[in-house]
Amino acid sequence: MKGSLLVVAALLLLAPVAQAQETAAQPAPAPAPGPAPAPDELARLRATVEAQQRALAELEARVAKTEAAAPAPPAPAPSPAPRTDPYGGALGPAVPAVVVSGYVHVDWVAFRQTSQNEVNPSTRAPLNEDRFLLRRARIRVDSDQGLIHGALELDGNTINGPQARPWNAEVSLKWPPTAPYVFPGDLAQQTTREPFVMVSTGLLLTPFGFEVAELDITRPFLERATMANELVPNSYDLGVRVLGGYKFVNYALGIMNGDPIGEQTFPGRDPNKSKDLVFRVGVSTEVIEGVRFDAGFSGLTGRGFHEGNGPSKDQLVWRDQNEDGIVQQTELQSLPGSPATPSEGFQRFALGGDARLHVRVPVLGELTLRTELMRAKNLARGVFVADPVSSSRDLRELGWYVGGTQELTRWAMIGVRYDLFDPDADATDQRPFALVPKDSSVSTWALMAMARWKTCRLVAEYDRRKNAFGRDASGAPTTLADDSLTLRAVVGF
Repeated sequence: MKGSLLVVAALLLLAPVAQAQETAAQPAPAPAPGPAPAPDELARLRATVEAQQRALAELEARVAKTEAAAPAPPAPAPSPAPRTDPYGGALGPAVPAVVVSGYVHVDWVAFRQTSQNEVNPSTRAPLNEDRFLLRRARIRVDSDQGLIHGALELDGNTINGPQARPWNAEVSLKWPPTAPYVFPGDLAQQTTREPFVMVSTGLLLTPFGFEVAELDITRPFLERATMANELVPNSYDLGVRVLGGYKFVNYALGIMNGDPIGEQTFPGRDPNKSKDLVFRVGVSTEVIEGVRFDAGFSGLTGRGFHEGNGPSKDQLVWRDQNEDGIVQQTELQSLPGSPATPSEGFQRFALGGDARLHVRVPVLGELTLRTELMRAKNLARGVFVADPVSSSRDLRELGWYVGGTQELTRWAMIGVRYDLFDPDADATDQRPFALVPKDSSVSTWALMAMARWKTCRLVAEYDRRKNAFGRDASGAPTTLADDSLTLRAVVGF
């Protein structure tokens, strides 16, 4: 009974489906035939279609001919593999293993008031300063291998005749190794960020103050301030240096020979076993948007060197007092010899502070204000050589400068700087009846204007110098006129 009920239910469900299939199988009624097109209309439509087919075929032939005549597009250059930094921050594409860069400074000293058409009788060096001059021609090679970094920079110039010499040569170990960091760097190098620590050895920039370590290619003024040239002439010295930074703090510590390559006595050499300890600690932070402040504190301590004299023999001197050409006993004089005097060392030190304020001025560009102050003892090694052994007293030195530069869009810049250096704050001068204090300072007003295009610059600078080393006709101290106008052409590559 149960099976019969299931069969009846299935038949009831399948009945509508069968009826629908039967209805679909019946043919649909044909539409009512419309009026046939006229023979002329049909011929016109066929002609239009044939004309469009011919036009399309002609266009396809033109496209094929143009594609065949066009050169094949160059294959796209493979993009460098991206670098990752486990300490955060994208570092961009990998840099080449070896980078070559450099720059050239060509000067025309249009006039200098101390220039003379004469030569120095003792050194035979020309005293003419109105000349064309190859001030610097530098070529630099950097190789960054991650953990290890190396750099070699050579310098050529015609300051004292054509010469070529090593300027910077260093081997460095840095951490983290992923950040390619070039110090001091050049136009072709773009630094990502300072490593936490970088240990270098070789011929290095002395880490003292700001202008001492400021690069020649980035400095807006033609030369460093007088105090930087006197205390650390030419900036580079042999030794070991540790530098780095974290967030807004940067530091540098060096153990150096203490005889920079620009000093007068023993350039690039070390006559004593004592080494100079040099350091600088600085901060760099953005105060508000568009305003950045940089500052640093520096110190130096070490020992200088006074060269001793060898022994001398007794001498017999004849002075022809009556000018008769005949030797007489009263005209003979015996000069006793002297024993040898040993070389001596002396203590020297320096302290300094520097600060800079960078303000982004709308439309014009960046305004930069800078200042620096140095106080030292027995450290002058440039034109003035501090030797407390010969002078029988310590020589106290003071130097400072203030200045500023303003960009005039990206095409130009103007600037002014005043610097002063006193190599002997305790200097005295013997007058007819008294010993009076003497002003031994030298100062310079530097007025600069610059035009820029890419890595090229044209700089004009007027330097108004003042010092008290001149003498008037009566022998009294006076200001020596030593103004100059210099034009410089710069190109970097």
